[in-house]
Amino acid sequence: MSDQVESEHKVSDQNGVQGAHVGHGHLMVADIERAIAFYQDVIGMRLMLRYGSQAAFMSFDDYHHHLGLNTWESKNGSPPPKGHTGLYHIAFVFPDRASLGQVIDRVQSAGYELIGASDHGVSEAVYLNDPDGNGLELYRDRPREEWKMTADGVPELVNRPLDVAALVEEGRVVA
Repeated sequence: MSDQVESEHKVSDQNGVQGAHVGHGHLMVADIERAIAFYQDVIGMRLMLRYGSQAAFMSFDDYHHHLGLNTWESKNGSPPPKGHTGLYHIAFVFPDRASLGQVIDRVQSAGYELIGASDHGVSEAVYLNDPDGNGLELYRDRPREEWKMTADGVPELVNRPLDVAALVEEGRVVA
């Protein structure tokens, strides 16, 4: 089996929308306090704003919010069952290997299990579920000059094993 991700579709010739980007994600959670503690203490986000006892807005820096959390329709709820549609994961990008290693160390020290880890060629990523079963990807992009490109000029995406222990160690050396 090849470690290259195969695509059945040709890359669109459309230019997309220059300057557009994903602004934030908003997750339904069962317990707002538990969710705030996880995203603040484990993932490393700041609590920017509380909206009563049912919602919170979190950020990695001074941006108004990268992540919203609420219990408006999910208080004390359970995660959706496997095999149903919904969000696969939300991805948080870290600036470098050391930062990624530090957050992985906090995740593992807090007792959360990594459910995947991959070197994608263009990035290094780990995968886990938050306390409500929401999928998370924690990753760092490689500099674009390190990306391998296909003959069509598209970044080559792969799924290779990732040395998670080396990432964690790099994070500990810098800390």
